[in-house]
Amino acid sequence: MDNSEILMTKGVTKNFGDFTALNDVDFEMKDKEAVGIIGPNGAGKTTFLNIITGYYMPDKGNVFSEGKDITHLSPAKRVALKIARTFQLVHVFDNLSVFENVALAFFRHKEGKSLPLRIFSQSLSQPLIDEKVSEYLQIFELDHLIDEVVGNLPLGSKKRLELAMAFAADPKVLVLDEPFAGLGDQEINEIVGVLKRYTHNKTILIVEHKVSKLTEFVDRLAVMNEGEIIAYGGCQETLNNPEVRRCYWKV
Repeated sequence: MDNSEILMTKGVTKNFGDFTALNDVDFEMKDKEAVGIIGPNGAGKTTFLNIITGYYMPDKGNVFSEGKDITHLSPAKRVALKIARTFQLVHVFDNLSVFENVALAFFRHKEGKSLPLRIFSQSLSQPLIDEKVSEYLQIFELDHLIDEVVGNLPLGSKKRLELAMAFAADPKVLVLDEPFAGLGDQEINEIVGVLKRYTHNKTILIVEHKVSKLTEFVDRLAVMNEGEIIAYGGCQETLNNPEVRRCYWKV
């Protein structure tokens, strides 16, 4: 396997009872490449991300990162390999401040471990943490909310916060599951602007329905249908694929 292939799956299959969510999926992406995955609802996209990030184990097949078989590693161990993930439903700490959420993500990256939340605040008074948290809050235009309790924030701000937390963990691979869901056009454009800045700086794998936004920054598109990847390549080539037009665009 070429070491530039930072992620690869071979023959990945996942069943839920009699339902096959993924069927013999082969996939690869290069280091510092941005790849989008699209497909109709129920195509298997989120299940595939769950396999990549360790939240599901495949019934058959293998997952590799930089040539290493990570098929049976836990999500935490994949995070230690610098594979970070965001979710369709936002995963943040509503009872903490914006600063504390990003500081927690950065501290986990810096120390290689997590702390019980009850003693976490004792470790916040570090100049490096202050500097890095401020940097990421500025990138995602959250610096004016630094002391706000997260539970008081609207969805768009929470989505940007989750992305700031993912970036603060300094991942090699950033896996994003529908980061634009529920957001207005202006909020989406702000996030696209950030992702454009980091394209080819990090490896980005993103599932999203807003195809026109994906094609602004991804290098390749994969299309899933009924648990299989039916096309994978350059954006226009993939979107013009006859099978994609039939299954996804219904034309």
